[in-house]
Amino acid sequence: MKSQQGYYGQYGGSYIPEILYTSQQQILNAFEEAKNDPTFIQELHKQWQQFSGRPTPLTHCENLSNHFGGAKIYLKREDLNHSGAHKMNNVIGQGLLVKRMGKSRVIAETGAGQHGIATALVAARLGLECTIYMGKKDIARQYPNVFWMKQLGATVVSVNTGSQTLKDALDEALRDWSSSHDTSHYLIGTACGCAPFPEMVSYFQSVIGKEVREQSQIQFNALPNKLYACVGGGSNAIGLFENFIADKQIEMIGVEAAGKGAKIGEHSIRLSHGLGSKGIAQGFSSIFLQNESGQLQDTHSIAAGLDYVGVSPIIAHLAETQRIRMTYATDEEVLQACSLLLTKEGIIPALESSHALAAAFREAKQLSNKENIVINLSGRGDKDIFNVAKAFQDEEFVPFIQEYVKDFYQDKTTQQT
Repeated sequence: MKSQQGYYGQYGGSYIPEILYTSQQQILNAFEEAKNDPTFIQELHKQWQQFSGRPTPLTHCENLSNHFGGAKIYLKREDLNHSGAHKMNNVIGQGLLVKRMGKSRVIAETGAGQHGIATALVAARLGLECTIYMGKKDIARQYPNVFWMKQLGATVVSVNTGSQTLKDALDEALRDWSSSHDTSHYLIGTACGCAPFPEMVSYFQSVIGKEVREQSQIQFNALPNKLYACVGGGSNAIGLFENFIADKQIEMIGVEAAGKGAKIGEHSIRLSHGLGSKGIAQGFSSIFLQNESGQLQDTHSIAAGLDYVGVSPIIAHLAETQRIRMTYATDEEVLQACSLLLTKEGIIPALESSHALAAAFREAKQLSNKENIVINLSGRGDKDIFNVAKAFQDEEFVPFIQEYVKDFYQDKTTQQT
């Protein structure tokens, strides 16, 4: 989605220290030049196809469709990307920009670890030094991804401040960028941050919706009636939605993390029910969970990738103008949806993606069997094995997890004090 001088309605902008201005302008200019350069576009598509495995399929879930007896359910299989999530689309694009700008190092933040591992993969392929900031809490619950990041040559920095989750990892990444911008590029993982990051991430992720548009017309000779995507920062959602914004007959539904309760610190709902408010943080203006003094609040989600205090300015604008309908799913609903996809279709979803599944399953049975809905399966669930096993109370695996974490996690990451 094209911004107007970095803004989407009243959201967006660039609220950065002066020291980052030159670097930000370099990124903006490089992006504008690259997207109009046929050679860059050709290389981008080559890497998407040959390294990440695009296009990803649009899978008809016949068993689930019959189970609910309503709309025909399709999954956009971003889980089949190399690295197991949609994150590769953006990381490949920004990685090529890093080479174009002549920089040698990338910095990234990560929550669920999917952006971290995608960044580490592309850094290894392009010969870039890589540092990834990750909250201590997220490292413990997503350690399989951390393990592979380190094997790929990345330095993983454990962030022990604040809530020890994605918000704090992003803060530390910004601090690093402020002191190393001459040689480093902050490879942000979602459609947040100062301009041009929201537009740039949206641009690279829009391949999702472009493919869905083509695939749906081939597979069921029509455009989808409804589109569902989970919303943390918002990159997978805007990636799916962007190519359908002008199609007013298509309803677009964003799904936030309702977590385990309505109290502050028990959920990550920013847009649904007006729980968030407009603020400025981490380089941009958007809707944040904050108190009356503008202090960012603690959040929770069973899915580390949705455990974030803000949201993309693009998503905030589309929600405010009612082009996107925002809803939510609780941790319990998410686990039920995850289990249903596992047992009915033999597909292992990420807990983030299971939020979109939960909302779609809730509504599918109320729709006509002549309607088609598409759910963005933004990632696969291998990384969630610890959390899912604990939630499902696997009597054999839970003790193994506890022993594994105790013996294997201790002193395995650089500590950030």
